[in-house]
Amino acid sequence: MSASEISIKPRIGRRGLILGAVALCVVAAMALDTTVVTIGSDEDTRVAGFSPDAYGAEQFPRIREDITTRAVDAATLAAALAEDKAAAAAQYGTGGAMPVLPVRLSGTVGEGKGGIYDVAVEGVEDVRIRVQTGPAINGTDLRDAPGDIAFGEFKNQIEYQDAGAGINRAMKAEVLEGLDTSDLTGKQMTVTGAFKLINPKMWLITPVEVSVQ
Repeated sequence: MSASEISIKPRIGRRGLILGAVALCVVAAMALDTTVVTIGSDEDTRVAGFSPDAYGAEQFPRIREDITTRAVDAATLAAALAEDKAAAAAQYGTGGAMPVLPVRLSGTVGEGKGGIYDVAVEGVEDVRIRVQTGPAINGTDLRDAPGDIAFGEFKNQIEYQDAGAGINRAMKAEVLEGLDTSDLTGKQMTVTGAFKLINPKMWLITPVEVSVQ
């Protein structure tokens, strides 16, 4: 038999067998560690990262309940702030240097600009009250109102801000959807909401409940 006719069979040495066994173990371990994630499930949300809208939809109902439960009549709150701003903030508000105060009021809607309307409330003098009706809802008053949503719960400042925006969008969908905010002047409005205490004589309220007649 010639050399060209000799069948040369590869030899698998001990090193090759060991490497093959290790590879099989790695593949098996990867298979055991693999989790099937269903789209839309809680696991899917975690894999996809933080969702401001999902967070807002989850948090808004309890925020609304918190604000409506603690809301103070506007005339009572205005008088308390005029007498002692710090004491009123401590009694009714949440937060530090710029606390958020929950309030309830009924009044006549005045002029509006950019979806923000003045509301004249009987018994409240020397205080300009304005209510946000959209389309843009600014600020983080709803996020900060309960006093238990902390920066440390989020990965960074962007997520913390996005959480506030997500809560605002959830409020718009549940409270302002279907409300014609193009011309409210002269109508009677009842509002429950919250505002950040920057100037005790100027309130910008983010609503959680609104009715217009």
